[in-house]
Amino acid sequence: MSVLELCRKQGIPVPTLCYHPMLEPVGKCRLCLVEIDKSGKLVPSCVTPLKNGMKIETNTERIRKTVKTNIELLLSSHPHECTTCESGDRCELQKLAYMYDAKGKFPANPKEENKSDQEEAVDKSSPSLVRDMNKCILCGRCVRACSALQGMNILGIAGRGDTSVPETLFNSPLNTTDCINCGQCSFYCPVGAITENSSVKEVNDLLHDKKQKVVVFQTAPATRVAISEEFGFEPGTISTGRLVTALKRLGADYVFDTNFTADLTIMEEGSELLDRIKNNGVLPMFTSCCPAWINLVEQSYPELIPNLSSARSPQGMLSSLIKRYWAKKKQIHEKNVVVISVMPCTAKKDEAKRKQLTLDDGSQETDYVLTTRELGKLIKLNSISFASLPETPHDNPLGESTGAAVIFANTGGVMEAALRTAYELGTGKPLPTLDFQPVRGFTAIKEADIDFNGIQLKVAVVHGAVNIHEYIKKMKAGLFKHHFVEFMVCKGGCIGGGGEPKSISDDYLLKRMQGVYKIDNILGVRKSHENPSVQALYKDFLQKPLSHTSHKLLHTHYEDRKKKNEKK
Repeated sequence: MSVLELCRKQGIPVPTLCYHPMLEPVGKCRLCLVEIDKSGKLVPSCVTPLKNGMKIETNTERIRKTVKTNIELLLSSHPHECTTCESGDRCELQKLAYMYDAKGKFPANPKEENKSDQEEAVDKSSPSLVRDMNKCILCGRCVRACSALQGMNILGIAGRGDTSVPETLFNSPLNTTDCINCGQCSFYCPVGAITENSSVKEVNDLLHDKKQKVVVFQTAPATRVAISEEFGFEPGTISTGRLVTALKRLGADYVFDTNFTADLTIMEEGSELLDRIKNNGVLPMFTSCCPAWINLVEQSYPELIPNLSSARSPQGMLSSLIKRYWAKKKQIHEKNVVVISVMPCTAKKDEAKRKQLTLDDGSQETDYVLTTRELGKLIKLNSISFASLPETPHDNPLGESTGAAVIFANTGGVMEAALRTAYELGTGKPLPTLDFQPVRGFTAIKEADIDFNGIQLKVAVVHGAVNIHEYIKKMKAGLFKHHFVEFMVCKGGCIGGGGEPKSISDDYLLKRMQGVYKIDNILGVRKSHENPSVQALYKDFLQKPLSHTSHKLLHTHYEDRKKKNEKK
């Protein structure tokens, strides 16, 4: 344990910028300074090991002055764009500057005098992320997240001294690299140097002037246990009804639940798994809900494309149904429907632009994607008091869901939901227990065996891209042999998505996970195939899982993008 960890455990405030409990400490920002045993030396507490009998001072006049000076030095090389910065009230540097009454009294950043240099430092090439290196404070959190947590190594520190900056190889635009748009760099960035590619302005403008468009929102499973954090609530606070009310107050005509198509995903994906097992199809079958995982396969492991389930993600399914099925039932032309999804994930912005997920005229099925953070900003922009909102249910017929759907938010949730249905459909018997503990929790790679009518069905769950790389390496070496594998690129699954509210606590993922399981436990129906609205949709329109209509509206295909990126 470090000195900083002890201080935080005891509730003693110590300022930090380069430190995050999920990342390896580096002692770079020199803000977490403490004095040990009256030594006269100030040391960074994040990399100072705790020893028995230590006498630690955290708040002397000397420490306060030194920390304030270090903050002012950071401010001297930081753009004064706080009022328009995407980071806004989430900026850790801004909070510390206010706390220590730090002023930008040192000479201004020379970059601010050269607009062309400023513009060159901004990369907007990615549909998911924006990098503005003018705002970088060299904490290195983005680099550590990209390498240590995700194993992607897209970002690295280039240059030396005051010219060093996190960059891609050869400072290439992000969209020409193998970046999978997971957004973990944006989540861990303490300032506004890396943010999601925001759609807040476009959506806000649309809601204030719809131009006779019908605006339909869909909300992802993970958003309902995280959105409240944007308004000061504890992680894991269940806010499903308040979320719907907020969207209606913003101007939504309809609010559907992405959980509905999470149930539908299980029907299609579970049936596909059974079909592959029965007819000697390609195994193991891999889940296809996580768009960053799809990017990883297409860009780095295209030989695994046949293993991917052809089922779209729940976002892709619901947007398709809204425009191709629901709009027709309501006698609304699909061009007059605007679909906005609220997601925990920056890669969903990228997914929405996939050519496989477009209408016949080439327009997107999902028009806009807002991250949970973006929605928080949109609600604040419109002066809506989230805490005082009443509960409102999702609209039907695409708003009813089960406990199996909501656990999609957690690592292991897709697998558990699939087993609840696939086991029952395949064996004619219910799963012995609905709470399938072997696939729950934060273990990097989880494995389980299920007796499937005499067949030992071997399943695995992997979360965190660095662990995915490890799994694939061992699978190719013959060390892993499974029938069905769930992959989620972000730690903890969607609850740890790159677009979720930022947190520097060490238990935010656990609390969000607990909130998700709480919803599952209180819902009356906990199996996807028992969702009455899903049953009605199959009866009235889709006919059955894997039908021709289902394949057209609910399934997709993938492409090898490895060679394309190598040619760039």
